Amino acid sequence: MIITILCITILAYFIGGKNTDKQVDKLKDVDWKSKSSEIFGKIGAYAKKAGRIATKPLLQLYYVLTMGETTTLEKALIVGAILYTVMPFSLISAKSHRILGALDEGLAVLYVIKKVQDKITPEINAKVDETMNEWFGPEEAAQNC
Repeated sequence: MIITILCITILAYFIGGKNTDKQVDKLKDVDWKSKSSEIFGKIGAYAKKAGRIATKPLLQLYYVLTMGETTTLEKALIVGAILYTVMPFSLISAKSHRILGALDEGLAVLYVIKKVQDKITPEINAKVDETMNEWFGPEEAAQNC
């Protein structure tokens, strides 16, 4: 839970233009492999409710997270964006502020996608497509409904 809070804090600080070096240093010894396994399960549970379109960018971020050359800061931003999206809490409540409440998670994901877009390779997109086809069925079948 501490790692989750720290990653979401780093995401918020980074978006706000604040220095995150101290917080990122606290994550140097994190077992990212174990954290990424936990996150994959959370994405899977979220996917059932959110659908194919909302799941794709989360899976892109997930697969960037699992790459060896992803920096600690990038990992923290990715984990923060994914967990902020799939967790039941939000800084801006959708019940109180319908549009803003729905947009804040999406904007966090889009912000991080922009930061790591050069790492979203055709190989990662192939893994994303494969995972989504396992979870939702082949895309062609989804389009024919």
